Amino acid sequence: MKIRPVILCGGAGTRLWPKAQKHQAKQFIDFGNWTLLGKTLERVKASIFDAPIISTNAKYLRQVKQHLKKHKIRKFKIVLEPAKRNTAPAILTTALLKDIPNEQPLMFLAADHLIEKVGLFNKAIKKNQKKLTQNNIFIFGIKPTMPSSEFGYFLTKKIKVTKFIEKPKEAKAKQIISKKGYWNSGMFYLRKDSIINNFKKYQPNIYRNCNKAVLKAKYKSNVYYLNKQAFTKATAKSFDYAILEKTKDINAIKLDIPWSDLGSWKEICKMYGRNKRHYFNKKNVFHRPWGSYVNLFNGKEFLIKELYVKPKGILSLQKHHHRAEHWVVTHGKPKITLNKKYFTMKPEETIFIPLGAIHRIENPYKKPVKIIEAQVGSILKETDIVRYQDIYGRIK
Repeated sequence: MKIRPVILCGGAGTRLWPKAQKHQAKQFIDFGNWTLLGKTLERVKASIFDAPIISTNAKYLRQVKQHLKKHKIRKFKIVLEPAKRNTAPAILTTALLKDIPNEQPLMFLAADHLIEKVGLFNKAIKKNQKKLTQNNIFIFGIKPTMPSSEFGYFLTKKIKVTKFIEKPKEAKAKQIISKKGYWNSGMFYLRKDSIINNFKKYQPNIYRNCNKAVLKAKYKSNVYYLNKQAFTKATAKSFDYAILEKTKDINAIKLDIPWSDLGSWKEICKMYGRNKRHYFNKKNVFHRPWGSYVNLFNGKEFLIKELYVKPKGILSLQKHHHRAEHWVVTHGKPKITLNKKYFTMKPEETIFIPLGAIHRIENPYKKPVKIIEAQVGSILKETDIVRYQDIYGRIK
């Protein structure tokens, strides 16, 4: 039996745009002729998978359909949520669709994850298919590349998951990694009957209302419109809190592959840094007295650059009216001024420059400095620079 991929595509992506009234959901952002949802749809074309099911809401229906068309996916089902209820009801309602046999394996994927080495990922899915039962759940762990407070973790005894840790502080994350903890990727793998049995046992309210929402759903052109009255009565809970923290039958599939949910500008900067050769264009290199910069990608209300600050190079002390900036140092040790603070940064370190903050980069050393910069705002031009001091005489 093939594996049914279910893509959870309801996230709003507000973490990337905290102040914006209108913002793009992360899974639909064009990062350079590709989107995270598009990459996910390409992954589920592998021969191990059956036709995908996409769980989303009315706000995103048009964009989801556009993506399916663009990626030439003709067989699919869409489950449309009438209200936000977190991942537990989203997962359950897709599993309750009548045309899914009870023993069918379901692979739950987030629409906004970037997974590299897809062959290894799919191999791990196929390899564990026979181990699925009517009660157990497999979750995917990613070997951490650094202690990060942006991801949840879990600990294991052999393949059994013994403990979940929600987004710890960096010092705690170091301890977890020393105990061979893995990042919790938020991807789940289990059979339909296991989902139903777990919800009946641990979340009867969610089960009852989601079942009613599916039974009373309207179906038109491959889209299930869930019944609003029933669905809104289901308790809003994440799958982690609703099920994973209650059941003892959780196994880990441990992967050592590049993975990110691109949930922060820091992660986005790192992704462009890793792949900069794909984005580099000589026409986009600009020379300045302090060094040079290259525009790697100009997106919708964001711009990704790589700054090269030569030894002894000093940028002007400046601020911006229309943009904030996120920096990831990739090379060298820049000295940073941020308002009244003055400090040195090292490779892999990141900093946020809020809109209106007075800032400067200096390189007092013999080695060059390289920084990947994400500019986020309504105007992303060089004209939006107010200079206070400049050793190259550029203050008008």
